[in-house]
Amino acid sequence: MGNNGLKSEARVVVIGGGVVGVSALYHLARKGWGEDVVLLEKGELTSGSTWHAAGLLPLFNMSYSVGQIHKYSVNLYKKLEEETGQPVGFSQVGNLRLAMNDDRMDEYYQYAATAKTIGVDVRFLTPAEIQKLWPMCNIDGLVGGIFHPDDGYIQPADLTQALAKGARARGATIYRKTHVLGIEQASSGAWLVRTDKGDIRCDHVISATGNYARKTGNMVGLDIPVIPVEHQFIVTEPHPEVQRRHANGEPELAVLRESDGSWYLREENGGFILGPYEQGAPCCYVDGPDPRAEYELFQEDIDRLAPHIEAAMSRVPAFGEVGIKQVYNGAIAYTPDGSPIIGPAWGLDNFWLNEGHSFGITAAGGAGWQLAEWIVEGEPTIDMLGVEPRRFGDYATKKYLIEKNEEAYANVFVIHYPDEERPAGRPLRTAPCYERMKDQGAVFGQKFGWERPNFFATDGMAQEDDWSFRRSKWFEAVRKEVANTTENAGLLDMTAFAKCRLSGPGAEEFLDEFVANSLPRKIGGLTLAHALNGNGGIHSEFTIRRESADSFYLVSAGALQRLDHDYLLKHMPGDGSVQFTQLTGTMGVLVIAGPKSRQLLQRVTAADLSNAAFPWLTAQDIVVGMAPANAMRVNYVGELGWELHHPLEYQNHIFDTLFEAGEDLGLKPFGIRAMDSMRLEKSYRMVGTELSIEYSAYESAMDRFVKADKGDFLGRDALLASRDAGLNNLLVTLEVHDVDDADALGNNALLQGGEIIGRATGGGFGFRINKSLALGMVKPELAKPGTALEIEILGKVYPATVVPDSPFDPKNERLRDSGGNNE
Repeated sequence: MGNNGLKSEARVVVIGGGVVGVSALYHLARKGWGEDVVLLEKGELTSGSTWHAAGLLPLFNMSYSVGQIHKYSVNLYKKLEEETGQPVGFSQVGNLRLAMNDDRMDEYYQYAATAKTIGVDVRFLTPAEIQKLWPMCNIDGLVGGIFHPDDGYIQPADLTQALAKGARARGATIYRKTHVLGIEQASSGAWLVRTDKGDIRCDHVISATGNYARKTGNMVGLDIPVIPVEHQFIVTEPHPEVQRRHANGEPELAVLRESDGSWYLREENGGFILGPYEQGAPCCYVDGPDPRAEYELFQEDIDRLAPHIEAAMSRVPAFGEVGIKQVYNGAIAYTPDGSPIIGPAWGLDNFWLNEGHSFGITAAGGAGWQLAEWIVEGEPTIDMLGVEPRRFGDYATKKYLIEKNEEAYANVFVIHYPDEERPAGRPLRTAPCYERMKDQGAVFGQKFGWERPNFFATDGMAQEDDWSFRRSKWFEAVRKEVANTTENAGLLDMTAFAKCRLSGPGAEEFLDEFVANSLPRKIGGLTLAHALNGNGGIHSEFTIRRESADSFYLVSAGALQRLDHDYLLKHMPGDGSVQFTQLTGTMGVLVIAGPKSRQLLQRVTAADLSNAAFPWLTAQDIVVGMAPANAMRVNYVGELGWELHHPLEYQNHIFDTLFEAGEDLGLKPFGIRAMDSMRLEKSYRMVGTELSIEYSAYESAMDRFVKADKGDFLGRDALLASRDAGLNNLLVTLEVHDVDDADALGNNALLQGGEIIGRATGGGFGFRINKSLALGMVKPELAKPGTALEIEILGKVYPATVVPDSPFDPKNERLRDSGGNNE
């Protein structure tokens, strides 16, 4: 013990005594680390945002990661009272979501697909059934709704105390009224947490500091992408009808959510609580709260809520018949996309983030569960990409966060289209050719702060997006782009790719142990290689070019730049034998693809591009026009083509040179959505959908990229053990029949005879083969081509057939272009 009875050493220190931090402590204790885990809270447990939370437990979430986290929490909270003897006030009243239009119903159908694949019970209701379930609801203007019977609400303070009791019973220690003053890392790698009661040395730190996230991050040099937003809710006086129902022993009404009016309503002490998500709610605590702040609320602003109050009165007239008792206005932590950040910090060892929880009561249980798995066992057990802290980059500055977090709050109840692209904080990162593409009709999306063309509006089409769960206006634009790329040549801007160089005397040895594939042997050779996690799942995918004996150029997904590069850096030897050079912002990438791409490129370079001189899967440094470029003969669309990687300042020269030379060859730009359609036709897997840590590399059918006999590599033992134990899933390509206006979007249930036998990971329309396609995970015995299955798309079941991989050009003849003639 140190001064004031504070332990001087621990395995893990959790900072923050809200429900999120206490749940992390509870789960670490449950994993057997109880005697060695400590929680520090500057005030009292729950005195930040937990105490004023409405305690709702919405299972509804469009994210596969968050959905599993919420499901775990709700199941845990049901058992907690029995385990700890501490009441948690769980009211399993169910949750009713209303729909006022068909697009909203499509959202519910797409959500229900995710729910089905993770085992959450969702029921669809007609307006008449809604009336029966919620007699005080006016059903005018409704087209239907969904009901979660397992959902409801809980008392947040009681839940936190139950988790604390469960943690203490397993030996964990909680210190209240203990201020963290600083966090330092010793040269040994251990952390030193300095408090006003003494210092604690520990192996791991978990930051669960809610509104203080940015202040905590500053202590260790992290710019954490979390800023809270003000959220108000209204508590009313009792209503005689609600009281009458109680007196008659009728069940409590379900939590009611009118998504289209952006509010929720639930019973509270014979009256109601109304929680609106309004436009214009401001960020707060932008520089962190006053350290002395406890149980703090802001001045209410009822005018901001007027449209939602009116919508609620129209939907539930009884709400308009009672007086307002109290208005709460408190801070809720937000991130730019509204999902929390749960997992390792970037650039630091053993510093864990559990921050940005806007649905913190619902997520706390699942977040603590996965963090404890990650810390104790070394890996999480579910795909955490949706909540991964490294999904944001250093573009997420304070001003950006204010704009995006206010937008995320205002959009809690908007329809979450699969192709939505929200406008706040854009454009921010642009390639030099951005304006040129805009002039050609580009309609942009955003990835990791970068603007990327999703498609090109041509022939008088409006230069704007058209979001839908079904085929929309951009479907025909993409059809044209694919046709031109297949017949002539297309150009795609992929500057947003993450790019880096690994060099030095230890580079080859390190990379060989880091990825599962063999490295290219020859200088100029290219390899697609994967870094696994400790369980043999696929963590990252890299295209690797050998530049010399001890230098390698690595390209990976733009959206995963911080994640992939942090994974590399954390595994690199610390002896200086390997150097990492960040190249993302200094190198541009223009992809040319199509049968005329060689003819086009040959017009503007002296390099010999014939198959003999420049084979598939090799790279050479060439000059395009007057500009140097690293030409890599590889692409993601399955056509003859090259990726031209170039110093960014040459991009417009290369762009203009290609378009001038390619006019008579029909060169036209294409976007990300056309690329996605073409990659599906080649059964190319994508990290984050087909490739994830939830599935082993063999389950993702990546056998040809795994060289199990090359010697040891990261995740090899676990990968081979999982194969020997028998695979639970296998990735297949499916042709979907009889669809007319909607294709698979991913997270669709795959069925046989009405039983769930897998899930689609992605899907879309293949324009070259004129078929609707999906990629998905099924039980291995159902993976044989010709197997008949069903797939659910937006509430309807369609027949589907397993087909061999790469339904377009299965022998790769177009990629290899063995004709190989120049002009």
